[in-house]
Amino acid sequence: MKEEKIRFHSKGLSIEGLLNMQGGERGVVITHPHPLYGGTMHNQVVETLVTIYQDKGFSTLRFNFRGAGDSEGSYDHGKGEKEDVRSALRYLYDNGKRQLDLAGYSFGAWVNARIDDSESTIQRIIMISPPVTFLDFSFLSFNPKIEAVVTGGKDDIAAVDRIRSFIYTWNPEARLEVIEGADHFYSGRIDTLKSALSRLIQ
Repeated sequence: MKEEKIRFHSKGLSIEGLLNMQGGERGVVITHPHPLYGGTMHNQVVETLVTIYQDKGFSTLRFNFRGAGDSEGSYDHGKGEKEDVRSALRYLYDNGKRQLDLAGYSFGAWVNARIDDSESTIQRIIMISPPVTFLDFSFLSFNPKIEAVVTGGKDDIAAVDRIRSFIYTWNPEARLEVIEGADHFYSGRIDTLKSALSRLIQ
């Protein structure tokens, strides 16, 4: 489905995004991997999330974090990026989307996890390959909105064993889906990831 280029503001910075609006109140903000390592909203895992959510009837908003692509500003170690996510959620909310998912891949999952779970607009959080061996997740305690975590069986950045030990703190009822044989980039496993996400996202 066609996305339109938009811009929204985050603490005075102009952020670029791609928006697809559908009927109803369901929407999702989708965040991308680490901008210092080439991550943008055009990443193939991000695009897979966009496709699945659109197929399920959600309005979708993906965007480039500050300093990535044509978004203004510079990398801010997660603090400013958190504001970018909140601004994206607000954009969808102001456009009539009151039931919002927050879905992120790698660095994007880490930033999303920093959003206060009391944020009333968020219905659920979907985490793809949260980089638990690369970034510090010690800030994250119980968050009932974390509904599903997906990672690859051969992912050394989002290692299954570490995620399995953390998930009981994050939300013991969250579903952990392991894509066997997949590395952090889902090389050769995108179709398997797509199938898993299609089951998880309803």
